Amino acid sequence: MLKPIPSCKNFNGYKPCFEDHNCWDDGCKNNIPIGKKILIINLDAMGDVLMTTAQLESIKIKYPESTIHWITLKIAKPLLDNNPFIDKTWEYNYESLSILNQMKFDIVMNVDKSQRSGALAMSVDADERLGFGINEDGKIIPLNEGAEYNYRLGMDNHLKFKVNTVKGQEYLAETFDLKYKRNDYVFNFTEEELIFIEKYKNKTGITNNDMVIGFNTGCSNTFPNKKMTIEQHVVLIERFLSYSKFKIVLLGGPEDSERNEAIAEHFGDKIINTPTSEGVRRGACYESIPQLIITGDSFGMHLAIAMKKYVIAWFGLSCWTEIDLYDRGIKLFPDGLFCAPCWKKECPYNLECIQMIDLKKIEEEAVKYFEKTGKK
Repeated sequence: MLKPIPSCKNFNGYKPCFEDHNCWDDGCKNNIPIGKKILIINLDAMGDVLMTTAQLESIKIKYPESTIHWITLKIAKPLLDNNPFIDKTWEYNYESLSILNQMKFDIVMNVDKSQRSGALAMSVDADERLGFGINEDGKIIPLNEGAEYNYRLGMDNHLKFKVNTVKGQEYLAETFDLKYKRNDYVFNFTEEELIFIEKYKNKTGITNNDMVIGFNTGCSNTFPNKKMTIEQHVVLIERFLSYSKFKIVLLGGPEDSERNEAIAEHFGDKIINTPTSEGVRRGACYESIPQLIITGDSFGMHLAIAMKKYVIAWFGLSCWTEIDLYDRGIKLFPDGLFCAPCWKKECPYNLECIQMIDLKKIEEEAVKYFEKTGKK
């Protein structure tokens, strides 16, 4: 009869955890119980993935002895690196799916209201399923009572756009049957990244005494109208440069390269245009440098929140009530505009919400922030 396989997080059945120890014959040298096996499914936008990390501490409080697996898309997977709450991160691909479908979980938590995530939530062997799945007709369905309000927000535009005041973190905690705590996002740099950040600051002449303002200039191509115009950015940067005390850093991803180049052309070496094609971890390194981030509702905004930056976030088509800045910033939104928020990819009203962005207010709030921090 074969011996039972050790129920230890470190045992993998391929090689020993310690070179001088035979786990199979002699048992675990440093047994770390697996406990509750939990799979988090989050294949949606990168900002959503970062936002979901705020639930990890509550999961660990409810299930202190547990092993947390997380499956996400290739582009978002690096955001979960160096996260102390996550035991294993899976990239959404055939290989991962084939392995996960041979495993048994105690709990599956699906964040996404989508067919592919719902199908995975239903196919994985689990004792309990929370969040969203799909039924026999391929329709997205709530899997537990706690997910019903979250589900209704997707089905009722009036509730979502005009009535709801519950933060996304709060109704996601309810979705997962967790006690809501206002926990921060979890994002940690590696030692190598911290060294890179310091080297880049030295290379660009930024010191710890400088007042640095970062501009997340764009957004994903999924919702292209979640960004200011190039002209608005130019006007705002000109105002900041007129103070002769701020350093300006342009931030963004590959989809923002052209736009950032166009903005940078107006200013030459007066501002710093960071690389946009080096991956999300390097992008985070650049975004860590400013003390204050000006941004639309984008991945860059969530990354700034995760790094505990002071955030001046403006909103148009998306729901500002659902975003928590953790008392580290302000939200600007088109109050009273009948069509906002709307989540439309194409605007029938000439992007009035973008035109209404109060550039003067952004300028004043940024100046006020640095005055409060003792920098003038």
